[in-house]
Amino acid sequence: MPGRALRCGAALTLILLASTACGNGDSAAPGPEATPMGTTYLSTEVTGTPIPGGGPLTLDFADGRITAEAGCNTHSGAVDLRDHVLHVSDLASTLAACPGERAGADAWVGDLLRGDPTWELDRDRLTLFGKKSTVVLTDKKVVQPDRPIRGTEWVVTALLTPDARVQSRTIDEVRPTLAIAEDDALTGFAGCNRITGRAVVTDTPAGADIAFTAATTRMMCAPEVMAVEQTVLATLDGTAQATVDADTLTLRNPNGHGLVLRAG
Repeated sequence: MPGRALRCGAALTLILLASTACGNGDSAAPGPEATPMGTTYLSTEVTGTPIPGGGPLTLDFADGRITAEAGCNTHSGAVDLRDHVLHVSDLASTLAACPGERAGADAWVGDLLRGDPTWELDRDRLTLFGKKSTVVLTDKKVVQPDRPIRGTEWVVTALLTPDARVQSRTIDEVRPTLAIAEDDALTGFAGCNRITGRAVVTDTPAGADIAFTAATTRMMCAPEVMAVEQTVLATLDGTAQATVDADTLTLRNPNGHGLVLRAG
């Protein structure tokens, strides 16, 4: 009987070990709660006070900071997401003058971000509950997948200089455009004159390099229009670095000139 008791004791030990292993698996600590950090969101619904000019609101969360834009200037600051409250500190913005109703977008963004809105995240959908507005935003990659450089008509929305991003009523009115065909043929409108030529696109780890060879017609327009055209053509002088984010193409030339374009 002692041998049988020993065998039963060994079996009981094995059962206890198995139970302990299962118990350890069941009590594993849950992973960290998901937050908006590391994602760019685009507003898809606003209730309450609407965005002046129609928006949309773009929010980018990265490296403990938030960047916001709703049709006029770009705002950025440090962000704390604890307790489901979006607390922004040291909020600063660019200082471009924006035409029409879009001029009121900056105050709307400031009211939302300085008001410590609460937030809820449901997969790729972020909701902000502010004092005057409730904003539903969706992961930008879901709403607006990256557009191809070739085969898309791109409309200039801003000029880039070494010191600033320039938006103006003149740019909005003349609507300079660029289009690159699958065979690298380039067509467009610089603001006063038509553009033809070639644009050879080479993919790079950071986006693409585009080697431009551009020619234009020879018309003269108002000085403010020619100033826009000068920057457009300076950006297309040689090879420019290109990045695409959803429906936005950014071109930067090593000579210091650049363009921000949106898919038409």
